[in-house]
Amino acid sequence: MSDHAEPDAARLRGARWAVTGAAGRIGVHLRSALHELGVELVSTDVVEVPPVGGDAVVPDAARPDAAPGPAAERREVVDVADLEALTELFAGCDGVVHLGGISDEADFHDLATVNVVGTYHVLEAARRAGVGRVVFASSNRLTGSYDTDTTVDVGMPPRPDGFYGVSKVAGEALCRLYSDKFGLSTVSVRIGSWGEAPEDTRHLHTWLSEPDGVRAFVAAMTTDVQVAVFYAVSANAEGWWDLAAGEAVGFRPQDDASTVVDGPLPEPAGTVPPGTGEPAEPAGPQGGPFASSTFSLDRMTR
Repeated sequence: MSDHAEPDAARLRGARWAVTGAAGRIGVHLRSALHELGVELVSTDVVEVPPVGGDAVVPDAARPDAAPGPAAERREVVDVADLEALTELFAGCDGVVHLGGISDEADFHDLATVNVVGTYHVLEAARRAGVGRVVFASSNRLTGSYDTDTTVDVGMPPRPDGFYGVSKVAGEALCRLYSDKFGLSTVSVRIGSWGEAPEDTRHLHTWLSEPDGVRAFVAAMTTDVQVAVFYAVSANAEGWWDLAAGEAVGFRPQDDASTVVDGPLPEPAGTVPPGTGEPAEPAGPQGGPFASSTFSLDRMTR
């Protein structure tokens, strides 16, 4: 496959992939799409995982020419804290999509335990089980302290907008270590604002439509590139992030936030009115309210 080849979703048909965080919002939608593509799923979370549904829209470019047959799904309650259970669960899998973890700002001790140590467990379990690839759900919040006048690419240093972003920096570093030291293929997907439609003005820059989200993960799962990091974001006219790294693994988003917005959008929740809060750079951080000191301080418990 060339650096700019389209992802070949037919390669997923009949493959067995584990999905952590399978009961979460992204996990439920992605599992449904992968099920339609004929992927045999091993789905796990810390809560009971609902049966795979059939309501996900699989983009035409991702759908194989021939309809896949029914695919099996094994659903298990397993905590990413349990290395041995993960190793057993991953046995016989071709890859792992690691969505599990705390998905927003929290006390650093909890983020370190769940997101950092948990990601280490997923990677180590994959190594022990002989899994070929781990696709890591990273986040745009890893670079949320860059200002809105800056176009960010994946080669630039991390500037997280909070402790959650720090946990994703550590996760990406662990992925790189496991690729360099142990030969495990890893692809880190810096997810934008995943949703049906933009919900606030920040999403004009960060929105990731659900079909584009599926395109991003299919590309990450099927690329022949051994190690990669890219932003999973729709082709928004006002985007903040360079899309070249995604194109190199076959991710070509099709949607644009500006074309689906009907009327003015509100400011992000927690936005401080001008002149009443903390001083900021004139352009402001890409993380918006996520980058404020209070957003982190309010969530500290120790």
